[in-house]
Amino acid sequence: MLHLRFIGAALCAMLMLLTQSTVVHAGTTTAQAKPATASPAPTVLIKTSAGEIVVELDPAKAPKTVDNFLQYVKAGFYNGTVFHRVIRGFMIQGGGYTPQGSEKATRGPIEIESSNGLKNRRYAIAMARTADPNSATAQFFINTKDNRFLDYPGQDGFGYAVFGKVIKGSEVVDQIEAVDTDRRDKPIKPVIIESATLVD
Repeated sequence: MLHLRFIGAALCAMLMLLTQSTVVHAGTTTAQAKPATASPAPTVLIKTSAGEIVVELDPAKAPKTVDNFLQYVKAGFYNGTVFHRVIRGFMIQGGGYTPQGSEKATRGPIEIESSNGLKNRRYAIAMARTADPNSATAQFFINTKDNRFLDYPGQDGFGYAVFGKVIKGSEVVDQIEAVDTDRRDKPIKPVIIESATLVD
């Protein structure tokens, strides 16, 4: 897994930045995602140690991804996790690690929905994955600038699947983006996701 601090000419290498380790329970298979059953535009309140962020999801364009995210939200999976990778001028990534650095076990991965027309624009929320396009589980990232090179088809034929956008708390996203990090892009002082709850 690459850890790059500066966004530069090596955009191909950057695609490997938005990766996640796959830790699943024994016997877990690929999730059979179902269309989201919440309202047409469900919103999730993410309370962090830096403030509150509200994201509006798009189940019409990303049904499997939204359903997957909401299952984790409803299970309380994100509570007590951190934004473990922060890169100024790029994105903030979280939803998979505890403050102690342990990766949480997840359900199986979902099918990528990056060709849904949603773009990796500033404050859009998207799924993190490995080099395997169908490897996203729980980790997500919020773009802190327009990252067009992550849009479908990207540089690997798939890009990264956007499934919603920040509608409140963009200043909190900016504050998280500005925290001091180590050489692995990990915040020196943990930025904790205290809770993630479905609002609508």
